[in-house]
Amino acid sequence: MSTTAPDPLPAPASTGRAGWVTDVLAGYERLTLPLHPDFEGEVVATLVRRVRPHAPADDAGIDLLYVHGWTDYFFQTHVADFWEGMGVRFHALDLRKYGRSLRPHQTPGFVTRLRTYDEEIEAALAVIGHGAGVATDRRLVLLGHSTGGLVLSLWAHHRPGRADALILNSPWLEFQTRKVGRRVLEPSVRAHAALAPRSHLVNVDLGYYVRSVSSRYDGEWDIDPVWRPDEGFRATPAWLSAIFTGHERVARGLSIEVPVLVLLSTRSTPPVRWSEEMLRTDAVLDVEGVARRTTQLGRLVTVARIEGALHDVTLSALPVRDVVARETERWFRAYVPPRPPAPAVEAEPDQQGWRRWFGRRFGA
Repeated sequence: MSTTAPDPLPAPASTGRAGWVTDVLAGYERLTLPLHPDFEGEVVATLVRRVRPHAPADDAGIDLLYVHGWTDYFFQTHVADFWEGMGVRFHALDLRKYGRSLRPHQTPGFVTRLRTYDEEIEAALAVIGHGAGVATDRRLVLLGHSTGGLVLSLWAHHRPGRADALILNSPWLEFQTRKVGRRVLEPSVRAHAALAPRSHLVNVDLGYYVRSVSSRYDGEWDIDPVWRPDEGFRATPAWLSAIFTGHERVARGLSIEVPVLVLLSTRSTPPVRWSEEMLRTDAVLDVEGVARRTTQLGRLVTVARIEGALHDVTLSALPVRDVVARETERWFRAYVPPRPPAPAVEAEPDQQGWRRWFGRRFGA
C-alpha cells in the first residue's frame, strides 16, 4: 500500500439538501466537512446519514454519532438500521485521511495527536445539532469502534456534559502487548517519531482480519479494498506515538460521567498465522487487556463479553450479531430511555362558555 491513495468517490449528485450529496451506499447521503489544512494540504472529514425524506414518526429524540477504527470507514448499514429502528437518528463520521475523506496527497490515517480529531467531531456535532454551547432537548449517544472508541473515550472525558451515553465496540484502550510491551516499545517509537514521523513501521497486519470479514474471502461483508486494504495502512511512528499517549491517559484513569457500554469478544487469537478460530474471535486486540482497562473509563461501565464475536462485534456471524443487538438494546433501554411525549397543550378557553359558567356560579 502506498502512502497515497486515489479518491474513488464518484461525481456527487445533489440531494437537494444544502451540501448533502448522494453517497456510495444506496439510500445514504454524505456531507463534506472542511477542516483546517495541515502540512500535507487540504483536510476534510465526511458525515454520512440515511436519506430521510420525512422526519420519522417514532423519533425518540436521540441522535447517535458513529466513529470507525484504524484503516476503516463506515459501511455497516445494518448497524444504522438497528438504531434507526429504535427511533435514533444515526450519523457516521469518516475521520480525516480515512475512507471518503482520504485524498491523493495524504498519508492514510496520519495524525500526530488524537485530539486532532476533536475538530471533525465538533464539526459533525454542529451539523447534527449538538454543537458546543447549543441548547437542545435531544440526547446524544456516541458509538466508537476500536481506535474510534479510544478517540471518543478521550473526547467524552475532556468534555463532560456534552454526551448522554457512550458505546464502545472493541475499543483500543490498551496496546496488544499491554503495559510492559508499551514501555519497551515507546522510547524507540517516540524517537523515531521525532526524526521521521511519516516513515513506515514494520507491518504486522497479515490480512487475516479482513479475510474473516470480507466477502472476497471467508466473510460476508462488501468492503472497499482501497479504503480498507487487506493488510491495512502502513503505521507511522508519529501515529503510533499518539496511540501510546492515548493508552497512557486511559491507564491513569478517565472520569467519563455518562453510562458506558463496552462490547468485547470473549477471546482473542494472535494474528501470527491463519486459523479458523479467527472467524469467531478478536484477531486484532488483546481482549483481556482491554477488559481490564474498562474499569478506568468512569463510574458506570457495563462490559458485555460476546461469545463468538469478531473484532468488530457487529460484523460477526448472524447468531452472534443477534446477541450483540439484544445486549445493546437492553442496556440502551435502561440507560437512554426514549424521550417522553410532549405534554398536551391546553386549548384556549372558550370565552363565551367561561362567561356562562361564571354567571351560573356567581349569579352574574
